[in-house]
Amino acid sequence: MTWIRLTWTPLLVCAAALLGCPPSTPDSPDASTPDASTGYEWDGGYVPLEETGNTWTDTGPFAPCTFTTPLLGSACTDFSIFDLSACNTGSLANAGTEGQYMLTTRSSDEPPSFFTGGLVLKSDGGTQYLNAEPITTEARDGNARFYSSTRTFADGGMIGTLLATCEAPQAPGFTGCSAFCRNGRILLTETFQARRLKWRDGESEASGLELVSENPVDIGAPVDVYVTKGHAYVVSIVELGRAGGLTVFDVGNPSAPVKVKTIQLETDNFWNGVWAKGDALYVASASRGVLVFDISTPADPQLLRKLPGGNINVHTVFAEGNRLYAASSSGVLLFDITTPLEPVELNRYAPYPGLPHDMFARGDRLYVNFAFRGYMVADVTNPHDIRTLGEFTYPEHYSHANAVGTFAGRTLAFEGGEGPGEHLRVLDVTDPANIVKIGSFRLRPEISIHNMVLVGKKLYVAWYQEGVRVLDVSNPTQPTQVAYYNTWRELDSDPGLYFAGAFSLRVPGDGYIYVADSWRGLLILREQ
Repeated sequence: MTWIRLTWTPLLVCAAALLGCPPSTPDSPDASTPDASTGYEWDGGYVPLEETGNTWTDTGPFAPCTFTTPLLGSACTDFSIFDLSACNTGSLANAGTEGQYMLTTRSSDEPPSFFTGGLVLKSDGGTQYLNAEPITTEARDGNARFYSSTRTFADGGMIGTLLATCEAPQAPGFTGCSAFCRNGRILLTETFQARRLKWRDGESEASGLELVSENPVDIGAPVDVYVTKGHAYVVSIVELGRAGGLTVFDVGNPSAPVKVKTIQLETDNFWNGVWAKGDALYVASASRGVLVFDISTPADPQLLRKLPGGNINVHTVFAEGNRLYAASSSGVLLFDITTPLEPVELNRYAPYPGLPHDMFARGDRLYVNFAFRGYMVADVTNPHDIRTLGEFTYPEHYSHANAVGTFAGRTLAFEGGEGPGEHLRVLDVTDPANIVKIGSFRLRPEISIHNMVLVGKKLYVAWYQEGVRVLDVSNPTQPTQVAYYNTWRELDSDPGLYFAGAFSLRVPGDGYIYVADSWRGLLILREQ
C-alpha cells in the first residue's frame, strides 16, 4: 500500500477438489505455489508484447480551473487559491453530493505526474473524507463546492488537501482542481477527475464464489491474513487514530470462526504483513521490524523478539524453505529460519534506497516489487553475495505484488502494480536479464491490485474495491476471469477509499479462501 501523496510508505496452495491437488487438512499451513508445468493448454509459445506503460493516456489537464499566485505560503484552508472563471460551473448542478468517489489527479508540473485519492461525500450530515482524512472545512459558491482536510502529527507537523469542483461533464462524476500542502505551504497543485464508485456494470455481488462467513476485526484496518494450525492470523494497520495489531480466529469451523485473542502494543501498532513457519508467526511492524511470535499454542501467540533490533519499518514478510524475507526501509532483509523461532539475519538486499513493497521467493531466485524502482529479480543462492539478475520497468510504475510459477517449462511472473492505470502483467522471467511481457489483464484503471496467490492454473487476486477476482491462467498469455466476489459495499464508507476493500488473501488448501478486507474484517469464501 502506498500512502496518498507519498508522504509515507508503510502496503498458496490448492483447493483439492477443484484443482486436482493433494488433499490437505484445515490445519495445514499456506503452501508454496505448485509447479504448473504439465497438463495445461499453453505450449510455451508467445508473441512478445510491447510495454508502453499504464493505460492512462495523458490528454492534458482534467479541468480548466487554475490557481491564483503566489501560492507559496497559502494556508491549507484558503480556497481563494482556486480560479474557477473558466469552468462551466452550471454543469455542477448535476454533480454527485453523495457516495464515494475515486480521484485521479494530474500534477501541474512538467512533465506531469499522476496520483490517486478518494472523496467520501454524505448528504445526511455524516463524516465526510478527503484522502482518508475527515473533511474539516466545506464551502459553496453557487454550484461549485470546496473541501479541505488536514492531519496533524504528534510532532506538530501537518499535511492537508484542498479541493474545488469545476465541471460535471459525466455526472454524477465531476472534475476540478486540488492542492496538497505541508506545514502550511502549498507544495503541489493538480487537476482531477472523480468517478463515483460502484460495482462494475453488469455485476452482482458474486459469481462463482460464495460467502461462508464474515468476521469483524475490531482494531485498525485489516490488511493481511495467514492461515495455519486451524487458525487465521489477521494483522491491522492504524486507521483514523485506531491502533492496529493482531487478531486471532479459530477457523476449525469456517462457517462460524471464533475470535480467540487480540494483541496490541502501545507504541507499536502498525502491522502490515504476516507469515508463519512451524511454531513461528512473523509479523511486519512499521516501527520494530519483524515481530516473532510463538504459536505452539495457536490460540495464544506469545511475542518472543523483535528483529533485527532498533527502529526499522518492515512492510511485508515472505517465507520460503528455510529463508524469511522482509521488505524493509533498509531493503529486503534475509533471515535463516532453520530454527523458525530463532531467525538469524544473513544479509540485506538493497540495490536502491527506499522501501520495497513485497517479494516472492522460489528456489534460488528472489522476485522483488521495488515500488517506484520497478520489478527486480535477484540470485540469492549465496545470501552473502546477492546479485541482481534483471529488472522490468515502465513509465509511471509502482510495482506492488507478484507470484511466480512454471508453465510449459518457462518461469512466468504475474506482477501487479498500484496507481492510475495499473493492472496485471504476465512476464516471462525465464531469463531475468531479458524479461518479456506476454500477457495482461485489466479492470477499471482507477482501482489497483494489492495482493495475489497463484495456485496451479488459477490466480487469486485481492483487488481493493474490485474485491476478489479468480483468473484462469492455464493460457497465461490470456488470463480469463472465472469467478469474483465484490467485497466492497458503498454503504460501508471506508474512509481509506483508494486503499480500501480486499487487501490480501490466502488459499491454504482446505477448500476455502480467506480474505482480509479493510472494512469487513476476515471474510471466508468458497468456490462454487
